[in-house]
Amino acid sequence: MMRTRPLKVALLGCGVVGSEVARIMTTHADDLAQRIGAPVELTGVAVRRPSKVREGIDPALVTTDATALVKRGDIDVVVEVIGGIEPARSLITTAFEHGASVVSANKALLAQDGAALHAAAGEHGRDLYYEAAVAGAIPLIRPLRESLAGDKVNRVLGIVNGTTNFILDKMDSTGAGYQEALDEATALGYAEADPTADVEGFDAAAKAAILAGIAFHTRVRLDDVHREGMTEVTAADFRSAKGMGCTIKLLAICERARDGASVTARVHPAMIPLSHPLASVRGAYNAVFVESDAAGQLMFYGPGAGGSPTASAVLGDLVAVCRNKLNGTTGPGESAYAALPVSPMGDVVTRYHISLDVADKPGVLAQVATVFAEHGVSIDTVRQQGKDGEASLVVVTHRALDAALTGTVEALRKLDTVRGVASIMRVEGE
Repeated sequence: MMRTRPLKVALLGCGVVGSEVARIMTTHADDLAQRIGAPVELTGVAVRRPSKVREGIDPALVTTDATALVKRGDIDVVVEVIGGIEPARSLITTAFEHGASVVSANKALLAQDGAALHAAAGEHGRDLYYEAAVAGAIPLIRPLRESLAGDKVNRVLGIVNGTTNFILDKMDSTGAGYQEALDEATALGYAEADPTADVEGFDAAAKAAILAGIAFHTRVRLDDVHREGMTEVTAADFRSAKGMGCTIKLLAICERARDGASVTARVHPAMIPLSHPLASVRGAYNAVFVESDAAGQLMFYGPGAGGSPTASAVLGDLVAVCRNKLNGTTGPGESAYAALPVSPMGDVVTRYHISLDVADKPGVLAQVATVFAEHGVSIDTVRQQGKDGEASLVVVTHRALDAALTGTVEALRKLDTVRGVASIMRVEGE
């Protein structure tokens, strides 16, 4: 039976995502009511610039006093899409205190303070949902914490930033350099005027922290995630990758150690074989590859950003939270019972692709090979090209501890015959 009294929703933020949330709530009102079992009513919209015209939104709902809005006491669900740490954190905790559950798309806040927010939600018997925080429209958080709740997830490997994937895909398909591809991404609206959060891996690192926490039932904070950006990736790196039958992606990688005693989370560019499913993810799309004991290998693919895709995930959470409200229940909260330690990057076992500029004379290769042997790193392949007293030496290693590989590179830099380390990149997905 349909309940006639509407569930009241407050919207914090009315930018690209917030305006789409409001639009869908209006245009799909009848369908949402049927799916929930009660109407939902947008009863307030907190913004910074109230004078801006917002099509389809009653100006009487608009306010600049977000705190007063979440303190009203009659709000059932607060949708937070303003981003950042403050005032979002304070507004969310205030919403819990005054009887509202929260749907958020705030990856940075959840990666930094997710445990505290979950604790506040639990203390007040409220829901905290955030499907939209990781991969836009792609259903990922709910499958990890519900559909795979009876399984053991061992690895989550994914492309979780559309801007960086667009840039790297453009470099791969056209031979463009990094700056040229970034300029095109900016012109098309895929990159912000300041793309630092994307291209330096901060956005992906926040998402990796959230995914690792859910997948491994362990608290993983942003500071636990090893992060490297992609600004140093060159057209020459792509040529080397193609020679190995690979391409290059900025990956978020969350892994359980083979002995199950610890986990790692990292973000960095990596070469992956063209045969790997993630290699075919083009443009601004996202994809996440999940490996578990019972289900095996699963892949989730779709648009990872943008107003409509992100709003789709927000509305999905809104429906779930509203259903819980009607049933007098709450959904899954934080699951951190495993409390596994998060190991540093040096403990990760991986492979390296190293490009060296060396002197073109006898004995150089032997010197380089000796450095690898001294650090316990086995060489898989070597390719050398020489011209006019200079040479390029490309070494691909077998799997080894990242700390050993890092030490190898540091030692190589000290060789008189090594003029420079042109490129260092990990090799994944094999």
